[in-house]
Amino acid sequence: MPRDALANPVALPVLGALLEQPMHPYQLAVTLAERGVPVNRGSVYDTVEAMARAGWIEPLPAEQEGARPQRTPYALTEDGRDELVRRLDARIRTPRREFTEFLGAVSHIGVLGPARAAAALAERAERLAVLADEDHRRLDEALADGRVPRLFVIEAEYALVLMQAEREWVLALADEIRDGGLAWPTASAQG
Repeated sequence: MPRDALANPVALPVLGALLEQPMHPYQLAVTLAERGVPVNRGSVYDTVEAMARAGWIEPLPAEQEGARPQRTPYALTEDGRDELVRRLDARIRTPRREFTEFLGAVSHIGVLGPARAAAALAERAERLAVLADEDHRRLDEALADGRVPRLFVIEAEYALVLMQAEREWVLALADEIRDGGLAWPTASAQG
């Protein structure tokens, strides 16, 4: 088991999911994956065990559906709710530098050479536009009839704003590469 399963980044989404309803670890892993949280099923099980030992969650009577194995759902305790509030408050207050896959890729964009880099960025911008349009449509649908309070979709608004800002930056960088405004070392200027 990891040295400190309670420090696992999946702990916060697990606590949040259990705030909604009790779930067994497999159901938690599926729910988190559906929400775009990168999860490893084993780390979810380890984190659930550690949270139970810490008193943040408690097991409920085991359930069995058909021929499936018995599964133990877990419910959030008051201590778990307090921990969720503490972690959320800290995350919202304290900005952190997060290393995304795109940041990792763009940090080595010089390898592509100017023409290929500009083309890759232009294609990314097109794909971001498609994703942003789809996300915007879904957000509008969710809010249209008033059944979904805006508070429940602010993370989608945030993601959309980030995507739009990224697209603007990507387009500007592609233009800067094409017009020669971004100096490119001669040794890596293939492409």
